[in-house]
Amino acid sequence: MIWLIRHGETEWSLSGAHTGRTDIPLTPNGEESARAIGKELAGQEFELVLTSPLKRAMRTCELAGYGEHAQVDPNLAEWNYGSYEGLTSDQIRAQRPGWFVFRDGVVGGETIGQVAARAHDVIDRAVQTQGDVALFAHGHILRILTACWLGLPPEDGRMFVMGTGAISILGYEHESRAILRWNS
Repeated sequence: MIWLIRHGETEWSLSGAHTGRTDIPLTPNGEESARAIGKELAGQEFELVLTSPLKRAMRTCELAGYGEHAQVDPNLAEWNYGSYEGLTSDQIRAQRPGWFVFRDGVVGGETIGQVAARAHDVIDRAVQTQGDVALFAHGHILRILTACWLGLPPEDGRMFVMGTGAISILGYEHESRAILRWNS
């Protein structure tokens, strides 16, 4: 199984600002939710623990109790939003009416296809592992990774809302890839 763990709350996740590569810390509430993740996962063993290189994900991993076992994987970094970094959807729509990140992409950052290619690399690494895998990362990369896991276009990541501090599990229903738990 692949366990998806989204980092805890940050100031920008509270405001709705697109937080790609800006390396901001968790809020005190975010740190508390990371500790709660650790309590929920207590006793859960992972063959492989991967974390984004961004400190909000790394700190969540650490506070959840898996920091010593984690390997940094740059493929788990959040979408590079380019010139939309730090802006809310409403601010972007003031410039581009009707804009939607999963459909329209960003200016000066990564395409959704580039993000999906990184997600596929993470999936390939995870399925080669015997045992459960934990991924500590960010909302959009994990949503796109989920779409890729299910064989859907990366744009379908829009359908998988994931809150901060959430745990989701990908696995199999018989031979078919499936979501076993979502956004809890």
